[in-house]
Amino acid sequence: MQSNDELFMEKQKNMEEINWGIIGCGDVTEVKSGPAFNKVANSKLVAVMRRDAAKAADYAKRHGVTKWYNDVSNLINDPEVNAIYIATPPLQHEEYTIAALAAGKPVYVEKPMALNSAAAQRMAEASEKYGVKLVVAHYRRAQPLFLKIKSLLEENAIGDVRFVDLKMLQPMASDIIANSEENWRINPAISGGGLFHDLAPHQLDLMLYYFGEATNFRGLASKQDVSAPVADLVTGHIQFDNNVVFNGLWCFSAPKTEQLDSCEIYGSNGKITFSVFGQYIKININGKEEILHFEPLQHVEQPMIEQVVAYFKGEGENPCSAEEALKTMKIMDAFTKAD
Repeated sequence: MQSNDELFMEKQKNMEEINWGIIGCGDVTEVKSGPAFNKVANSKLVAVMRRDAAKAADYAKRHGVTKWYNDVSNLINDPEVNAIYIATPPLQHEEYTIAALAAGKPVYVEKPMALNSAAAQRMAEASEKYGVKLVVAHYRRAQPLFLKIKSLLEENAIGDVRFVDLKMLQPMASDIIANSEENWRINPAISGGGLFHDLAPHQLDLMLYYFGEATNFRGLASKQDVSAPVADLVTGHIQFDNNVVFNGLWCFSAPKTEQLDSCEIYGSNGKITFSVFGQYIKININGKEEILHFEPLQHVEQPMIEQVVAYFKGEGENPCSAEEALKTMKIMDAFTKAD
């Protein structure tokens, strides 16, 4: 029996060029992702959509895109568009993903995959139901810094991995949060769960990418700032099938002087330290330290988009499947006790 990916590739193997339509051409698409669609071979951005027609038209003009829409169905049903990138806030991810899949258009959807794991499950099921490809934008998987960490772990550079300690301490006004006209990230009805829901998917997905299946996970969430609409402090623990243990702490009401973005992987012979939102890896093996620095990428999603295009063309594997991203969503729900 053919696997889902084999069926998808057979169905869409004749896609010679990926003609993208963006749903939600907001701030995140200005530099991080949008321009990359025209810089990847066999890929072209042909249409954009935003509910505000003036802003959609302005984006299209500035980025040299020939078509713009302020109605999502018009973009999805545009015959020239054969793939959809969804870059709206999480609230719309499920609805727009399923609509695009139903129309036979493969989807690349931003993280977090959805408001919660139940919605993510429905998206994964829709991909299977319609036989159309779905990729989730856990794009750090494709970046050189994080691929280097993966190779170090596979080479057993620090020996057998024992545990991981992650700390994300940020003030209420953090400079690592993407800019937006309205602070929707702290509105759980739109974001799913505040700044934890916005940033933790990157970190937790990397843990699953590095260490495999999570067999046990639980956490706690609370409001340290009583005026906060969502939890601003989250702790979580994961035990992986290979017995690696992960401990994570996220605080978004920390003093600015204590701002920290650190992940430490401890092994039997040393430690790898890195910043998920930074540009360095520190390797300490038997007391000898080495620091590797990486140049910032102009478009942080371009390496991932290259892999997505190859997958949509039937020339590569899915770089982050719905099933993989669903695991991250389930862990996040368990940490925050989301319904």
